[in-house]
Amino acid sequence: MQQFRRIDEVRNALEPFRAERRPIGLVPTMGALHRGHGTLIETARAQNDTVVVSIFVNPTQFGDTGDLDNYPRTLEADLELCRAIGVDMVFLPMVSDMYAEGEQTSVCVEPLGSDLIGRQRTGHFRGVTTVVSKLFNIVQPSRAYFGEKDFQQLGIIRRMVSDLFVPVEIVGVPTVRDADGLALSSRNARLDPAERAASVVLSKALMLGAALIEAGETEPEAVLSPMRAMIEAEPLADLKSLDIRSARHLDPVERIGEEPVVILVTAQFGSVLLIDQREARASGAGTQGESGR
Repeated sequence: MQQFRRIDEVRNALEPFRAERRPIGLVPTMGALHRGHGTLIETARAQNDTVVVSIFVNPTQFGDTGDLDNYPRTLEADLELCRAIGVDMVFLPMVSDMYAEGEQTSVCVEPLGSDLIGRQRTGHFRGVTTVVSKLFNIVQPSRAYFGEKDFQQLGIIRRMVSDLFVPVEIVGVPTVRDADGLALSSRNARLDPAERAASVVLSKALMLGAALIEAGETEPEAVLSPMRAMIEAEPLADLKSLDIRSARHLDPVERIGEEPVVILVTAQFGSVLLIDQREARASGAGTQGESGR
């Protein structure tokens, strides 16, 4: 497994693959890798001749400097996981290279980037789309892999690629969960034992909401109300947002019909903001798309 810190080094290493039109898979990460990242890498490994994992804690997507400072950094363990799965190259860029002094360009996807989580974390998705654009231009992958847990992020990146004619296939990979249902996240390591036990309420509420939709409930508020009550009954959960949107474009839904929807939840546990989602559709409208399986 090769490791690169410089942009020109990773570009030069990948040039033979591009020249021979051999598929390159990119898994962009911020490190603190877990089994969910492992699933992304395994999917990329199965679909491409070479796999590149980027590890870069991107400062521009953090509105709170304390959140940036506290983000877990576990480089040696990350590299070991990459070796074990068969990653070919790891790209470890420096902040000074990714954001050169005096640069003035950023990438925005609006209004989607200011909706949902974007309402709580101003500028977050601008940071995400800007750094992902940079990584796409550096690596020039055939495919890039993102988890469906970050459903809005996945939709924004797909929209960016479509709008800007970026020749990269975006592959969404189903959410990986712990045995009790909590979606895996690098932020979970920052939960204390009580917060970790309480956080399971999110997946339980999502299961409740999906069950109501599958049973034929068509009114969004009739789904959201019992979910909201369940989460708010957990003393350690500070519910920030709970929405039902179109699974295709994340448009607001006035009535749940045959088209699949996604339920999105954001909640604070202590100092840790957690997000989760679950796709659902009415029973008889086709196979349910459950990204959290």
